Amino acid sequence: MGYLTTLYGHSLALLTDLYELTMACGYWKSGLADRETVFHLAFRHNPFGGGFGLACGLGPAVEWLSDFRFTGEDLEYMGGLRGNDGQPLFDPAFLAFLEDLRFTCDVDAIEEGTVVFPHEPLLRIHGPALQCQIAESALLNLINYQSLVATKAARIVTAACGRRVIDFGTRRAHGIEAGVLAARAAYIGGCDGTSNVAAGHRFGIPTYGTQAHSWVMAYDREEEAFRRFQEVFPEHAILLVDTYDVRAAVEKIIASGRKPRGIRLDSGDLVADSQWARQRLRQVGWEDVQIFASGNLDEYRIAALLERGAEIDGFGVGTALVTSEDAPSLGVVYKLVEVEAEEERRLAAKFSDAKTTYPGRKQVFRFRDARGEFYQDLIALEGEQPAGGEPLLVPVMRGGRRLHPSSPLVELRERCADARQHLPAALRQLEAAGTYPVRYSQQLEALQQAVRQRYRGGVEEKQQKAAPTRRG
Repeated sequence: MGYLTTLYGHSLALLTDLYELTMACGYWKSGLADRETVFHLAFRHNPFGGGFGLACGLGPAVEWLSDFRFTGEDLEYMGGLRGNDGQPLFDPAFLAFLEDLRFTCDVDAIEEGTVVFPHEPLLRIHGPALQCQIAESALLNLINYQSLVATKAARIVTAACGRRVIDFGTRRAHGIEAGVLAARAAYIGGCDGTSNVAAGHRFGIPTYGTQAHSWVMAYDREEEAFRRFQEVFPEHAILLVDTYDVRAAVEKIIASGRKPRGIRLDSGDLVADSQWARQRLRQVGWEDVQIFASGNLDEYRIAALLERGAEIDGFGVGTALVTSEDAPSLGVVYKLVEVEAEEERRLAAKFSDAKTTYPGRKQVFRFRDARGEFYQDLIALEGEQPAGGEPLLVPVMRGGRRLHPSSPLVELRERCADARQHLPAALRQLEAAGTYPVRYSQQLEALQQAVRQRYRGGVEEKQQKAAPTRRG
């Protein structure tokens, strides 16, 4: 059973938009429920003004698909829904059909932790139209949020220049499940661990913690608060020193003669206070005491602190990471690219301004130079085999059955770190200088033009038939 199903204790088949279910009902009533379709999931723009995105969320998405089923409680609720005419929205026979429905589609996907770019399909789903349609909203939710957080984490880790970064975002996350999934995505993106104990338990992520201001304030004297905490955790105590006065607190710790594992700064002038604290700790021979910082941090503030010479060994980042406040959505989309129609394959594409899509099931190929650096991606038709290109979409599910267990998160994290190192340096910067080359194959370009011409021809023919006949 997947994490989300375990968390909620029941089926999550209703984790969808109503129009997905009404379309599914429409397919069923029209006799098109089993019509074969292909959908792609992708995003249109790199987030945060950066030069890349990170694929994330596939593991929970596959768990959701594997656990998919409507329970009696789900169907009872659906049976009580009413349309505008006051009549039941769903036919009882349709609800009976849903009772036995299981996910039987094929899924190919780009593996988590892979660097990705706009318009590249992160997932390719092939199967009955009704099933592909119902899966849309949940897949968009799971992939959108976790890919966004993983990308944000990678940017924060880049700004930290090798210093430890911990996810502190649970209390700011938009829901308890968001806090856990954000911790998972942040770890894949490069964070060293999380404060979220549930995420540590479920996913094996290292957990970290310090102490709260309330602990210090619960004692009459600050030095007593520090002493008692070190008695409980003699080898692990990281003491919060900004409750009253940073420098006085550090002096009290030194006067006690008991060296802590570290100190934490959560407010104030982090540059000046960290520099002073480092110097004072060195004076007493406590060179290995870590200085940890938190408090409304993001990649830009971290970069600025280090540029100004802050003496900080690690950062706790919360709100900016889990809420992704400067880019709250990756804007992933789920588009039909192929459908079976009257015993033949019909290719589908959108041609509206700024939202054009390409038809046909696709593969993404990545090219490296002699040093192993990425220099170009090619979006091609599934059957193409461009020389030297590494295919990124790999089989994940066949007939609704997952082909292999999810990779351990530490492997996904390592893949992410390695991939970022092979990006052009200009794209690893917080403000990307340039755009990574992603092009479409000649066959795909030709196919899109053919579909566009077919569409235009059909529209023109209809317009001609609808036009009034002129009389001379």
